[in-house]
Amino acid sequence: MIILSVDIGSTKVCAIIAQTEDEDGVKILGAGISKSQGIKKGIITNIELASRSIKHAINDAKRVAGTHYDRVIVSISGAYTKSVDSYGVVNVPNKEISIKEINRVLQMADHNANIPNEYEKLHVLPYNFRVDDHSNIDDPLGMNGSRLEVEVHIITVLKSSLNNLKKAVKSASVEIDNIVLNGYASSIAVLNEDEKELGVAVIDLGGATSNLVIHQGNSIRYNDFLGVGSNNITNDLSMALHTPIGAAERVKIDYGSLKTDSNDTIELPTIGDENSSNDVSLEIVSNVIYARVEETLMILAKSIENSGFSEQLGAGVVLTGGLTKLDGIKELAQAIFNNMPVRLAKPNERNIEGMFDTLKCPEFSTSIGLVLYGAGRFTPYEMDSSRRLRYKDEIIEPSKNTNPLLDEEEYDSDYEEYDDYEDDIDDIGELIDRDNQESGFKRLWNKISQLF
Repeated sequence: MIILSVDIGSTKVCAIIAQTEDEDGVKILGAGISKSQGIKKGIITNIELASRSIKHAINDAKRVAGTHYDRVIVSISGAYTKSVDSYGVVNVPNKEISIKEINRVLQMADHNANIPNEYEKLHVLPYNFRVDDHSNIDDPLGMNGSRLEVEVHIITVLKSSLNNLKKAVKSASVEIDNIVLNGYASSIAVLNEDEKELGVAVIDLGGATSNLVIHQGNSIRYNDFLGVGSNNITNDLSMALHTPIGAAERVKIDYGSLKTDSNDTIELPTIGDENSSNDVSLEIVSNVIYARVEETLMILAKSIENSGFSEQLGAGVVLTGGLTKLDGIKELAQAIFNNMPVRLAKPNERNIEGMFDTLKCPEFSTSIGLVLYGAGRFTPYEMDSSRRLRYKDEIIEPSKNTNPLLDEEEYDSDYEEYDDYEDDIDDIGELIDRDNQESGFKRLWNKISQLF
């Protein structure tokens, strides 16, 4: 099976074409990277420019791969997302749980969720199955029971933001197969099973955004977004050092550190007059970077505390994304996250063949995660952005049935009966109308009789 994934970030668009191999293996065939245009802080602000960036990255990936594919898995920023928890329960008619019952119970949880009209569901992720009185069932498929219950975490996104993304991708001459939250994709790429089981917070520190997801057991339990990234450091350096943006970016890349105590100086061009320059201490550079990174991590630490899961993160915090290349960020994060374990993560290369050196960097965690999602490495069960049930490498299309309590056969037969009931109700209605008319006539006749 061919997979085409596109990570639409605020600083870059990365397209990867891959092929699934036997035994859960993935082979990367080609990749293309283009500079993001028309995208700010994870939100599309110019559809035409964004589409151009997407198309450029996809065409480069196709040229390298030597193959064509026009259905794509794309990432979406955590900006303007909301999350809710929901619950569903169904009976098990045959006393053995099949994929049909799992599909129905997820549809029920989906149906019960209270979602604002301006939002659309992106992921329905089960985190706890219960069979009769047994809780914390990892996989209920094939188990015996009379009642199946599920608790789910539902991630929703603002419809306007989602529609703009769809338009930009469609204008790039490809069709969307699935849309995945970028923080979710990053967690797929960097986490191991032990970390998921113990509870872990994954923070992707990107170019213009920072995305947080808390993973516990089988699923995501919490997600958040912060519109701050490494570009903010560049802007801070430009303002503090009175130097152009390009020069500030080079300083960040070449000298960026959180623990420099050197008094060495570097020569930088002056903003507005690049023919002149001034000397700047590396200690000042470090202090500017430190202030921004400390503020960013403190806001994210507060979000973890507000999530209610801070005491359940046995595996601590995993940091990924381009900002993690800063020297000293792990030590600063440990101090801010109350001495939790902190791990700096790159995409997991296990069972991935042909992974280019560029893609092994932490800023490509989301890109690799999208490929792995397409290969079936996601939450054991979930309803995706197209309302399909995904289970490992199986995809079950949504039923025509809008009532999750009924399977398709029951749906057809019950609605035939409903048509009969509707006819009966129409007949009863006519009788009532006729009775009302007759009663009215009798009352009028009685009054006329009394007058005479």
